[in-house]
Amino acid sequence: MTVLLAGCSGNAADDPGNAEKRDASVSASASASARADGGAASGPSAEATETLDPDPARLPKTRAAALDLIGRVIADPDSFGPGVVKRSPYESDPDTWPVLGKDCVWQQQKPAHSVLATLSRSFEVPAAAGKGPLRLAATVTVHRARVDAAWEVAESIEESMRCPTQQLREGELIGSLVAGALFGGEANQNNSDDFLSEAGQYQSSEVGGPHYYAWQQAQVQQFTLAVTGKGAKGRTGREVDDLVVQAQAAMLVQLRSAVEKQS
Repeated sequence: MTVLLAGCSGNAADDPGNAEKRDASVSASASASARADGGAASGPSAEATETLDPDPARLPKTRAAALDLIGRVIADPDSFGPGVVKRSPYESDPDTWPVLGKDCVWQQQKPAHSVLATLSRSFEVPAAAGKGPLRLAATVTVHRARVDAAWEVAESIEESMRCPTQQLREGELIGSLVAGALFGGEANQNNSDDFLSEAGQYQSSEVGGPHYYAWQQAQVQQFTLAVTGKGAKGRTGREVDDLVVQAQAAMLVQLRSAVEKQS
């Protein structure tokens, strides 16, 4: 059953040293979320991959193995396409884990026991010619078991419903989001076990706003991968969505290469 969630929540794995919403997995062929500028946000192309059939021997069972896999799967600037560069700090502290408090403020804590390893990276399309900096982020988390990754997705849905506005860090807010969830096999969503997406508004003391905001999360086996896009002056929702979708599709392909059965 397709689930639509009206309200707000968000992920912002955007600035690694600070509290942001948790990562998640890869995307599907189409998202159920509505774009804030009237379009339809979409996930990675259906051609990106089919449902993953992993080789149990290639699945990470230790933190070291999980970190090695993350290094091979997580997006880099080329995953988004031309014009995207690293931000500083580029990578998060792998010993931290974003948690949404009861006050709807994100904070960093020690990773949950279910997490073997997690890492976020930050990127941007620099400001130029009347356009502000378009901020991007990618996060990959490896859980100990598939059920643990599924629980992360369930928690993300709950967070979307209980916090209509969320503070990513001091001076940064997201809200007015429309969220969608698709289970594997629904609406041609065949690339992940579960897929979530959110689109809404982002504002900060640095870039003003509100601007377009997008986040996509999906789960594949014991893995979650997510991509976040934060708009700015002169940036369209389509521009943000295209970058988010491109990076998730790239991570899906890289995950498949890292763990699928070899003929």
